[in-house]
Amino acid sequence: MIKEKSKEQLNKPLVSIILPAYNEEALVEKNVNILYKYLDTLSLNYDWEVLLVNDGSKDHTGELAEEIAKSKKSMRVIHHKTNRNLGVAMRTGFSNSKGDYVIVMDIDMSYSPDHIERLLTTIVETDADMVIASPYMKGGKNTNVPFMRLMMSKTVNWMMRVASGQRIFTFTSMVRVYNGSFVRSLNTKSSTYDINPELILKTKILRSRIVEIPAHLDWTEQKKLGKTRTSNLRIFKGIINGLFTSFIFRPYVFFWFAGGILLLISLYIIIWIFINTFHIYPETASLAEGFEERFGLSVSKVFNQRPYSFIVGSTTLIISIQILGLGFLSLQKKRYFDELFHLNSGILKKLLG
Repeated sequence: MIKEKSKEQLNKPLVSIILPAYNEEALVEKNVNILYKYLDTLSLNYDWEVLLVNDGSKDHTGELAEEIAKSKKSMRVIHHKTNRNLGVAMRTGFSNSKGDYVIVMDIDMSYSPDHIERLLTTIVETDADMVIASPYMKGGKNTNVPFMRLMMSKTVNWMMRVASGQRIFTFTSMVRVYNGSFVRSLNTKSSTYDINPELILKTKILRSRIVEIPAHLDWTEQKKLGKTRTSNLRIFKGIINGLFTSFIFRPYVFFWFAGGILLLISLYIIIWIFINTFHIYPETASLAEGFEERFGLSVSKVFNQRPYSFIVGSTTLIISIQILGLGFLSLQKKRYFDELFHLNSGILKKLLG
């Protein structure tokens, strides 16, 4: 029995926990201790490494983290000399991680540490490449999140779900688990909070598996800290960027939607012109001979009565055709991008392997 247990321990997967941190001196020591206390409860099943990425903090976050790391097993602190934003901090964590699985957690513990076990259990059971902790899906929960921030975040995530055509409810959640080799081979560019939807986009391009699990986003501690925290203020800018990110998933949908509406407007006006033309047509029997002359006279009378209808109808028709054309061009460009990303990712994976 002892030999079997030792064998299992030798085969335990290594899990990398990445903690991006910017100006978190008010909570870094407390929350790292909370995290380690929880990780100890799972030590029979997993080995751990904790990577705290100090993203150019202007307070004492870096110094405090270094002191904490001295007493914590397998904890490393990586410093950015200047603040380079969340996207770069996450890439730094990914590139320095060694784990079979990589988990990104928020240092504020707005997602409690017990999400870690649920994320790991799900990625093992589903053989997914990414598992997202989702407070917005069925079964998810939000506590004490400021109303305006919550509504803004839900709106952005809804827009991304519609734009992408994917049944994903939380594109902006940072708290996720990734297959380690997969995420280290994934080439990302975003430097801000929109790295999270970018990771989803590129995972989908590679036809890799994404799973969501219900999560609890709890801002109770943030409300207690009040103005002492500054990092979450950056989230608002990231959420606004997310509005533009939604365009990247399927840009042609936006063009087709706008072009389709204008086309319907132009068709409505053109049909109205034709109906009125044929209403006037019988009245032109005594004024002209032949279909062409009578029809032309009828059109001219309608034009004299409603000249703006011809201008608006023709203008919207031309614009709608141009926008729909842009939609087809963007679809073609998106397919080229997907193919190139597939090819580059394959080359990068072989180089890293």
